[in-house]
Amino acid sequence: MLLELTQMASPYALSCAERVVAYFAKAMSSRVINSWLGICSPLINYKTVHCAFQAFNNVSPFIKFAHFTSNQALLEAFHRRDRVHIIDLDIMQGLQWPALFHILATRMEGPPHVMMTGMGSSMELLTETGKQLSNFAKRLGMSFEFHPIAKKFGEIDITMVRLRRGETLAIHWLQHSLYDATGPDWKTMRLMEQLGPRIITLVEQDLSHGGSFLDRFVGSLHYYSTMFDSLGAYLAADDPNRHHIEHCLLYREINNILAIGGPARSGEDKMKQWRSELAARNSFVQVPMSSNSMAQAQLILNMFPPAHGYRLVQGDGTLRLGWKDTSLFTASAWTSHISR
Repeated sequence: MLLELTQMASPYALSCAERVVAYFAKAMSSRVINSWLGICSPLINYKTVHCAFQAFNNVSPFIKFAHFTSNQALLEAFHRRDRVHIIDLDIMQGLQWPALFHILATRMEGPPHVMMTGMGSSMELLTETGKQLSNFAKRLGMSFEFHPIAKKFGEIDITMVRLRRGETLAIHWLQHSLYDATGPDWKTMRLMEQLGPRIITLVEQDLSHGGSFLDRFVGSLHYYSTMFDSLGAYLAADDPNRHHIEHCLLYREINNILAIGGPARSGEDKMKQWRSELAARNSFVQVPMSSNSMAQAQLILNMFPPAHGYRLVQGDGTLRLGWKDTSLFTASAWTSHISR
C-alpha cells in the first residue's frame, strides 16, 4: 500500500490533500526502512532549512505572529531597563530581532545596552547571524554584544551564559519539529529555573510529540493537512516558494516526527506542552499576553486577505493563531519568581 501511495501521490499535485499524502507516504516509507536498517537521522543542511524558514516567513503570517507577539512581550518586560540580555534558544538567521532593535533604539528614555546569546548547531552560521545583527544595531546607534553558543540549551551549564549584574534577562523559544534544538527537556527546564529570567517568551506548535505512534500520526496528519491548506490558499500549485517550503520545511518536520521518531523518541522524556509544565511549577508564573500583543498579531493578519481563513484567538493569557477551526501556534509569556 505504501508503495502504491508513493507512486500515485505527487508533491506537485494541484490538490493539497494529495501533496500531504505524498509526503506522509514518503515519511512512512523511511520509517519502514529505518525499522529494518536501524534508525539513522540524515544530516541536516542548516542553510537549506534556514532558507526555507525565511521563505515561509515571507508568505505566511505564522512566523511573523511568533516574532511580533514575542517582541511586544519583551518590550513590556524591558520598560525603563537600561541593560537587557536575550537568550534565543534557536536563533537561526535572527529574523526576529531587527524589528525589536528598531523599537528599542527609538525609546523615549533612550536605547538599552543589548546582550544577545544566540544558540544553534553551527558556529559558522551563528557568527554570520551575529555580524548581521551587530551591523544593524550599529546603524541604529545601539550598544550591542553577541555571544554565540554552538550547543543545545539543555546541554550547557549556567557558567556558559555570560550573566552580568544589573541586566534584565529574557529567554525566547520558538519551537518547531525540524530537529531537537534544545536537548533534554528536564535539563532545559532546570537551567531556566537557575537563570531566573524576567520574561520567557514561548511559541509552541499545537502538535504533540508524545503518546503512541498512532496518536502522533493522526495528530500530525491533521496538523500538516491544515498547514498545507493554508499555503494552498495563498500560493499557486506550481509556485516554487510553496514547493520549497513544503519540501524543505514541512516535510522535514513530518519525517522527523514519523520516520526518525521526533524529539520524543530520543531516549529522553519530552514535555507534551511546555506552557502546561511551566504553569505546574512553583518557579514560574504566567504573564498574560497584553492587548498590545493582540494588536500586533492583528496587524500581521491584516497583511493577508481575510478570506484566506486565518483565525486569531485570545484566551487563558495566550494568543493562538490557526487556519479556519484548527489552532496551529500558541504564544505565551512567563516570568520567574527570582527574576533578574
